[in-house]
Amino acid sequence: MLRFSTLNNTELTNFFHFEDKKMSIGLVGIKTGMTRVFDESGISIPVTVINIDTNRVSQIKTVDRDGYSAVQIAYGNQKESRLNKAALGHYKKSNISPAKGQVEFRVKELEDNLSVGSDIKVDTFKAGEHVDITGRTLGKGFQGGVKRHHFKTQDATHGNSISHRALGSTGQCQDPGRVFKGKKMPGHLGNVNRTIQNLTIVKIMADENIMLVKGSIPGHKGSVVIIKPTEKKYTAKEIFSEKEVKDAKDNLDSSNEASDSSKNKDNNIDESSPSNEASSSNEDKNIEESKNE
Repeated sequence: MLRFSTLNNTELTNFFHFEDKKMSIGLVGIKTGMTRVFDESGISIPVTVINIDTNRVSQIKTVDRDGYSAVQIAYGNQKESRLNKAALGHYKKSNISPAKGQVEFRVKELEDNLSVGSDIKVDTFKAGEHVDITGRTLGKGFQGGVKRHHFKTQDATHGNSISHRALGSTGQCQDPGRVFKGKKMPGHLGNVNRTIQNLTIVKIMADENIMLVKGSIPGHKGSVVIIKPTEKKYTAKEIFSEKEVKDAKDNLDSSNEASDSSKNKDNNIDESSPSNEASSSNEDKNIEESKNE
């Protein structure tokens, strides 16, 4: 199960506690937007662009000292004036630059190469792997039952007076004489944490710290998303490769060269055919003259 507990509602100093069955380190990124890429056969693949914003280890928790094993990752950069003294002291103790926030990932075993201050790069994942991405959905405000819970509308006729999208009866009889808790009614929609599972990584751009993921993910542009290895079973398979694109271009170039060479051969044949016809006509004339003599 995925579990989040927010200690501070402000986006600048938010802190998430993240736990799953696999207990492996993930990444924290910024949703940049959506675009598309084309595979070798020309099929369009819609992708979401995620910028991995300077992930570094801010704290390592051990069983002996803290009761459980976890790795705390800080992401982004922030001015010291926008942080409280507690957060600022935490970063100074770890000897790292102030960050926008922190995410804690529980792990079963701590890796030897991890140390406080070490960077976590986007090449931790590879193209073709599947991931679970968590983000905060778009806030829709106060919405009715039709949009919030997909209720059916009433008759759109003249006899139904201003009740086309009304909720209908919600109460009970004299017994129990109340509305049960959890009744689907109009209310606030969106602005909650949601996880999209089993998304495929299309491409990793290590030089630019960018990850391309197939499909859409929760959140608006610029929102913080958490990337974890998926809990689902899958077979890793690359669906987009630049090498295949280069091979396709090479094949196109070779086919173009072959077509050009065949055209040149045809032109040479066409040019040589008139001379052959002239030589054959001269031979025929010589034969006729010998016969006449």
